[in-house]
This record gives sequence, C-alpha cells and structure tokens, in this order.
Amino acid sequence: MLKDKDRIFTNIYGLNERTLSGAKSRGDWDGTKAIMEKGREQIIEDVKGSGLRGRGGAGFSTGMKWSFMPKEIGDRPHYLVINADEGEPGTCKDREILRNEPHKLIEGCLIASFAMQAHACYVYIRGEFYREGEALQRAVDEAYADGLIGKNACGSGWDFDFYIHMGAGAYICGEETALLESLEGKKGQPRLKPPFPANVGAWGCPTTVNNVESVAVVPEILRRGPEWFAALGRPNNTGSKLFNISGHVNNPCTVEEEMGVPLKEIIEKHAGGVTGGWDNLLAIIPGGASVPMLPKSICDTVLMDFDSLREVQSGLGTAAIMVMDKSTDPIMAITRLSRFYKHESCGQCTPCREGTGWMWRMMERMATGNARIDEIDLLEEVTRQVEGHTICALGDAAAWPIQGLIRHFRPRIEERIAEYQATTAHAAE
Repeated sequence: MLKDKDRIFTNIYGLNERTLSGAKSRGDWDGTKAIMEKGREQIIEDVKGSGLRGRGGAGFSTGMKWSFMPKEIGDRPHYLVINADEGEPGTCKDREILRNEPHKLIEGCLIASFAMQAHACYVYIRGEFYREGEALQRAVDEAYADGLIGKNACGSGWDFDFYIHMGAGAYICGEETALLESLEGKKGQPRLKPPFPANVGAWGCPTTVNNVESVAVVPEILRRGPEWFAALGRPNNTGSKLFNISGHVNNPCTVEEEMGVPLKEIIEKHAGGVTGGWDNLLAIIPGGASVPMLPKSICDTVLMDFDSLREVQSGLGTAAIMVMDKSTDPIMAITRLSRFYKHESCGQCTPCREGTGWMWRMMERMATGNARIDEIDLLEEVTRQVEGHTICALGDAAAWPIQGLIRHFRPRIEERIAEYQATTAHAAE
C-alpha cells in the first residue's frame, strides 16, 4: 500500500493551488537545473534504472525508448511528442494531470526533451479535453514568464519550446503514428513500422512519443533517485501508478497506488467497495476497454501490474478498472464496446475495417440470442483473424474484449441462444 510520503501526484484532486506558485510549494521545479546538469546519458540511465514502464498501455521501458533516439543531432531536429489523446473508454488519469498537475508534465517534458536533444515538445490533447487544454496553456504561459522554459530554460543553457495541439476526438489518434500524422495535418491513420518514430517521426525527424503520466513522473524520480522508485511495487513492475475505478462501485475515483496492489484491495479501500458487496461482483475489466474482462473468481486474488494480469490472460493497459456487478448483462456490455471499435476503426487495414463491423453485428445477435451455438466458435475464430493482423493495435483492442467474454461467460451466451430459440419455437407454434 502506497505511503503518503511516496506519492508523486499530491494535487491530483485539485484541492490546492494549480498555479506555478502552488506547484513550487509542492516541490515542482525544485532543482530542475541541477537535474539537467547530470547530463543526457545519466538522465536516461536513471530513468532506465528506476524501472519506469510506459503508462499509456503498452508498458515498454521509458528509458529504453529514450535511448533509441540518435545520439547526436544531424540535419534533422529532434522532437518530443506527448500523447494526451486519452480516448480509451474508462480512462481519465491523464485528464486529471492536465487539469490539476500541469507543471509536473511541463517540467517532465523539459527534462525528457533535454535528454533526447529536442528543442521543441508538442502535446497532442484529445479534442474533448478543451478545458484541460486551457489549464495546460495557463501553466505553459506561467512557465515561460518565469524563465522555466523558452530561451535558456531554467538557466541551463538549453532552449526549449512547448506547443499544444488540440485533436478532433478520434480514438485512432491515440496510436502514436496516427497521432503524428494528425499532428502534421494529415488524416489520422497509423503508419507502417519500420521506420519507427525514433528514426522517422514528426515531419520526418527523430521523434519520441510518450504518454502524459510516463513523463510527468520523471522529475520526481530524478529528484529522489531511481532506487526510490524501483523499491516501490514488484520486480519489473516498479513504482506507483494512477488507477481509475468506475462502474458499479460506491465511490468512483482516480487514485495513485503502488504497482502490484491487489485488485480487491484497491476497490475496497479507495472506491468504497462493489455496490451490494464484493459477493455481488460479476466481472472487472482491469485496464481500460481494450483488455479482456476477468470474472470474480480471478478478481479475488489478482494483482494490478503488467505481469500479473498478463498471466491471467488480460492486461494492465491504462489501469482503468471498470467494475460490473451482477446486474450487468456482460454480453450487452461487450457488444457496446464492439460498436465503439467498429466506429473508431480508421478503415486502413482490411481485417480491422471489415472485422470490427462483422464482430459488432455478430455481438448484436449474441446479445439477443439470435444466433447458433456453433457461431460462438466462428466469432472467436474471426477475432483471431483480426488480432495481430493489422498495422496498429486497434484490431487487437476490438478482438480481446470478445475473447474475454467467450473465455469466461460462454455458458451465459449459450443460455441466451437457447432461450431465444425456445421463445421463437413457442411463438411459431
């Protein structure tokens, strides 16, 4: 259980001043110049040593990702791009950072950009986060006025500019290369990789794309030392993490907790428990809408980190915990998600363009029971044809919730089909 002294986000609920003076009173911008004086290589090594893994869903080593950038600036400038698109259903952690802790992000962007020799950072914010964009812009203006960013940022001799770009609300632009396409003014469609953004990114230049939370935690890690962060959580799943808890709980919330915290504990302690008590729990989606659901039997003991959830055939994703009690129709819930992915597919890849629509229409039939028992296997076969056969991971995101439903709630689907067949047979008589 995370101790208060180990919390990185001390104003995540916006209870205190969000201004620069308020941020400084909580320790932000403290010794930033001294951190930069460690040098680029040392900063990257410290981030690697902390064990920080990307907080956007993929869980890739943040320090490793930074090290992929070219060591020297050639004829192409380097860029840092922050993914604040946050379109994953159930997820609203980055939104709280933009709204209540914007200076943590700005300071993190300065340090990360310096480590990767980028003189400019672009933050791509989801179009619906209009007020959050305003809050971030106010913080940027304060940082410029105080000399913390801009020419000779923090007196370090490094010039750094910070730009905000508002998207138009497309979920696909949360994929890093589709985000870059949109940033360049093109249609938001994923690019084939390789080349990877570290070689050919924004405007054909070396670019690193990081999640908001991944960068916002960096200054505190470097202030306290990588050993402090690495001591939190579990091996290969270190540090603290923002968790969103929504759905059938008594107190939906966003909370910072240690990685590896038991799922049951985080719901009971921070979200006031499941409505009707823990025994009223049906299932949980543990990491945003794109990861497979887990039934209560697994939720009783599973830990909230990358490796533990992978072992039970799900994933941590964005750590957005969506709770469903026994009043939920799980088939209808997954049908609704299928409709979302069908709507948000960019249509570039045939398996995704055709498969998401096919899966959604099939799920609509499963939800009413207007299907055959053997079509359950057919539906799963189609999810396997989509999964892993697309340019980006949207195909996987559309397939996994259906796979989780079939894996854990197949008897309920079969029961629905049998009920429908019995009803239609009776009506025919």
